[in-house]
Amino acid sequence: MSRTAGSGHDEPLGPVFKALADPTRRAVLDRLREENGQTLRRLGEQLEMTRQSATQHIDVLVAAGLVTVVRRGRERLHYLNPAPIHEVGERWISEFDRPRLETIAAIARRAEEYAMSEQTATVPTYVYVTYIKASAEQVWRALTDADLTAQYWGHANVSDWQPGSTWEHRRVDGSGAVDVVGEVLAAEPPTRLVITFEDSVDVQRERSTVTFLIEPHEDIVRLTVTHEKLPDIEMYQGISRGWPAVLANLKSLLETGETLPQAPWAM
Repeated sequence: MSRTAGSGHDEPLGPVFKALADPTRRAVLDRLREENGQTLRRLGEQLEMTRQSATQHIDVLVAAGLVTVVRRGRERLHYLNPAPIHEVGERWISEFDRPRLETIAAIARRAEEYAMSEQTATVPTYVYVTYIKASAEQVWRALTDADLTAQYWGHANVSDWQPGSTWEHRRVDGSGAVDVVGEVLAAEPPTRLVITFEDSVDVQRERSTVTFLIEPHEDIVRLTVTHEKLPDIEMYQGISRGWPAVLANLKSLLETGETLPQAPWAM
C-alpha cells in the first residue's frame, strides 16, 4: 500500500510542530532564549499566566524535546534545547540554500553582538540534550577514554578522571598541543561527570563548568550537557556550534561503530 506524503515520515517531528504551533509556547521559548535556566514561577510571571497554565505549556515543550528540565537542589530550572529545531533545519534546508542562509544568519548575529556590546548582558547557560542507543557505561567510557574521544572529537581527553585531577584536550595531529584544560570537579561513573573548561590557557579568568549527566532508560540513555559560567558571548556562540557537532559524532560512533562521514564541525 502506498504511503501518503508526510503521513508517517513526519511522526518524529510531529510533537515539535505541535509545540511550535501555539503562540504562547513560542513565547516561552523566546523568554528562555533571552534568559535560559528559569524556574516555572519566573516563566509564569514573565508571561502573566497561572502556574497551572505555564505547567501545561511547558509539559508540551518538554515532550517535544524543545525544553529540558535540570534539577538544582529544590529548584527545577528550564533550559531551551535547540536540538529538535536544528533537526528541522537540517531536513528542509538544501545544500544550495545553506550558504545563503548562513550569510544572512552571520549578519544577524553580528548585529546582535553590536547591540549586546552596548549593554551589560549576562552570558546564558548552554544546555544540550541527546538520546543515544547505548548503555550508561558505554557513554561514560566514550567521554573519558582518550582513544575514543580522539575518534569522535579529533582531540584526546586525557586524565585519570579523579576529583581534583587535571584534564587536557590534546590534539591528535602529532603535535601534542593542548587546546583546552580543566579540572575534574566530580566523577560519579557512569552517571555524572563535572569538569572545568578553559579554551584560552594563557588567560587568567574564572573557568566555565561542564556537567555531563547520563540517565539510562532501558536500551537508551539521555545525555544532558550543561555548560555554565561562560566568560563571554563569543565563547557561548562557539560552544553552541561545537557541542551539537561533537555529540552528533559521539552518538554515531556508539550506535553504528563509526563516526560521521565528514567532521560535523567543519560543515
